[in-house]
Amino acid sequence: MEWQWILILIFGGLVALMLTGMPIAFCFMLINIVGMYVFFGMLGLEQLISSMYSSLNTFVLLPIPLFILMGEIMFHSGIAPVLIKTIDKWLGRIPGRLSMLSVSVGTILSTLTGTSLASVAVLGSVLVPEMEKHGYKKSMSLGPILGSGGLAMMIPPSALAVLCGAIAELSIGRILMAIIFPGLLMAVIYAAYIIVRCLLQPSIAPTYEVETVPLSEKLLDTVKYVLPQGIVVFLVVGVIFLGVATPSEAAATGCLGTFALAICYRRLTWEVLKKSVFGTLNVTGMIFLIMCGATAFSQILSFSGATTGITNLATELAVHPMVIIIMMQVIILFLGGLLDVVSIMMITLPIFVPVVITLGYDPIWFAVLFLLNIEMAGTSPPFGLSLFVMKGVAPKDTTMADIYWAALPFIGLDLIAMVILMTFPGIALWLPGLMG
Repeated sequence: MEWQWILILIFGGLVALMLTGMPIAFCFMLINIVGMYVFFGMLGLEQLISSMYSSLNTFVLLPIPLFILMGEIMFHSGIAPVLIKTIDKWLGRIPGRLSMLSVSVGTILSTLTGTSLASVAVLGSVLVPEMEKHGYKKSMSLGPILGSGGLAMMIPPSALAVLCGAIAELSIGRILMAIIFPGLLMAVIYAAYIIVRCLLQPSIAPTYEVETVPLSEKLLDTVKYVLPQGIVVFLVVGVIFLGVATPSEAAATGCLGTFALAICYRRLTWEVLKKSVFGTLNVTGMIFLIMCGATAFSQILSFSGATTGITNLATELAVHPMVIIIMMQVIILFLGGLLDVVSIMMITLPIFVPVVITLGYDPIWFAVLFLLNIEMAGTSPPFGLSLFVMKGVAPKDTTMADIYWAALPFIGLDLIAMVILMTFPGIALWLPGLMG
């Protein structure tokens, strides 16, 4: 059978199973069992079990539960609201003050939580009621939180960056370094958009009287609540950059620093620890189950000749290689409105990464574009997960239409960031090139 028909059957069966409402991990597992049996008989089923075991029996995946645990501790211990109050004291009366606060805090939280859903939940529950009280329009209250919450994918520690590296078989340390500047670039673009739009349309973010805070109080709170977060960031990012720790070791030191921080603030209670551990086990179990399916799925595509066939087809197209990269981004963006981000990783990475390498592009650069794209997927209507998290924490009169319209401008800003990264790949590749 030609590889084209095999590919159609594999994805057709996958889509059919998804439409039944079956969990995505089980859909992939069923496709893997059938595929391995068809290609190799009973020997294929033995190979499936072996590949599932080997896919999880590796230290490459160790940062995932540790990064998730960091985020759970930060979320349940209530450290984030204190951080928000501290940064709030420094902002003064700039245009779109509370929207700028959401971007500032969202950027810092991204270095501590590792998960965008947690960031959106924290920022939405704390800041949206405050914005509503001061007369902010929903486009300028919900949108900045959805955008800045997604930065957790683009700034280390990012559990999805680790998963991306594991599925694509790329250096996780280099991916974690490569996403830093693109994440900061996105934050700067968000901030510039908020300031410009609030200057042009003051009614969407009315100014209000801000209490004057003594400089001594600002500095004291910064030392108490912001600088310690910088130590945790160094324990994750700094040790990887200096080459003194692997991503797994850095995740362990960062997790230890987060626990120490919660203890110092006297917020590490038994209830916080229990909720954090159970939340980590729940998310990690789901991700590891999906990883089992992802490895076997990649093998089926390879054994069937589909991966080689698609790679050859892409390289033989009479178009510029960048056109193919753009087509990939369009496909990922389309899938982002229909599937969750992990499913998109499983479906596309095993096919796209070999093509990218064959075309001569740096796969680390492509991984950054990929993560930026699935960050957009989290806020893409109609099924982006961050949209539903926002619905859960927003005021009761907020409709899904309000959330969709608020998210669209920030999806456009993400597209601008993507164009910049495509034009200037050095933004992503400079830091990995300096790694120890």
